[in-house]
Amino acid sequence: MESGAQAPRGGWSRRRFVRAAAATASVVAAPACAAPGADPPAPEGRTATARPGREASAKAPRPLCLGTYTSVDDGGTGIGLASYDPATGRITGSGTLTGVADPSYLAVHPDGRTLYAVDERTDGGVTAVRLAGRRILGTRSTGGAAPCHLSVHPSGRWLLSANYGSGSVAVHPIDAEGSLGERTDLVTHSSPSPGPGQQGPHAHQVVTSPDGGHVLAVDLGTDTVYSYRLDPAKGRLTEVAQAHTRPGAGPRHLTFHPDGRHAYLANEVGNTVAVCAYDPATGRLAMGAPQSTGTGAGTNYPAQILVTANGSYAYLANRGHNSLTRYAVEADGARLRLIDTVPVGGDFPRQIAFSPDGRLLFAANQRSGTVSVFHVDPDSGRLRLTGEPFASPVAVCALPL
Repeated sequence: MESGAQAPRGGWSRRRFVRAAAATASVVAAPACAAPGADPPAPEGRTATARPGREASAKAPRPLCLGTYTSVDDGGTGIGLASYDPATGRITGSGTLTGVADPSYLAVHPDGRTLYAVDERTDGGVTAVRLAGRRILGTRSTGGAAPCHLSVHPSGRWLLSANYGSGSVAVHPIDAEGSLGERTDLVTHSSPSPGPGQQGPHAHQVVTSPDGGHVLAVDLGTDTVYSYRLDPAKGRLTEVAQAHTRPGAGPRHLTFHPDGRHAYLANEVGNTVAVCAYDPATGRLAMGAPQSTGTGAGTNYPAQILVTANGSYAYLANRGHNSLTRYAVEADGARLRLIDTVPVGGDFPRQIAFSPDGRLLFAANQRSGTVSVFHVDPDSGRLRLTGEPFASPVAVCALPL
């Protein structure tokens, strides 16, 4: 969600209005943003551990995929393709995969072969792209408006997407080739009622718990995190629990601690974060008290929060303050201690992601149209900008592979 924008038509509170006309997907030959034989990326919000014996390949350039909006002035024309040096963080552009409308969020299959993108339009869709083949496999309707987030279930059999405009979560099957089948479920968040200043539900994220037992959907409009069980055979969701923030907090993004028993929630409207206890057996999330983002009294909208693979540090992207907040994770995941904030080197950091080895952190800066890259100190968690940010039109997602 892009906060601070004028209220668009159709009652989409505080969300950038997306034109109804969808671009027609086509098969386009372009440089792949995944190299054959590349290691699959780590799950969202975590970093991977380098494999033994891969020192040589770790020095080679790695693929980077970039999300944008194609329906805005000076926006992109599709999914940006690039590579980055895993040692220096330097990004080199290599073209664009066109034919995908408003690919504002990207995710990759666990096997590393297929990329998925939301089509953040009024008539929302999700698109599958074969990376090595440099071709679009097809697009499926999400059954909702303005999908803004998606993730692949750890089994690799299901794609989950969140429709911000209509406040719903969709499920699509993934076949052996990575293509998407017809939607198997669509769940709309009808209860509780929208929070202060909201006209309806606004699903902003959908993610699977580390143990794979539950799917959690974060809804900014209803100030609620919904927990579901996913039927592994039929691809249908059954609600099992709800966790509520304070009214008007506007939760946006959740990430889990590696222990699978704690999670951290970024509240966009309230400009806070919260530590949550999680019960893997029941899927219940216990909401903690809101905490400071360290951004002071100015206007700020937290975006995405990540935690390192060793569970020692967490990072929060701040739009408005234009910084990254660093937290120490203490008490076996049960506590966040604010350490500092670091300038992000761009304007409006919409999304952040670790490189697979956890040594780099990428920040997609929407308003400046840049991607900043930071070295991550493994001992202190300190962030150090690698160099000048990389220019990318309306950069809203950076996915290093």
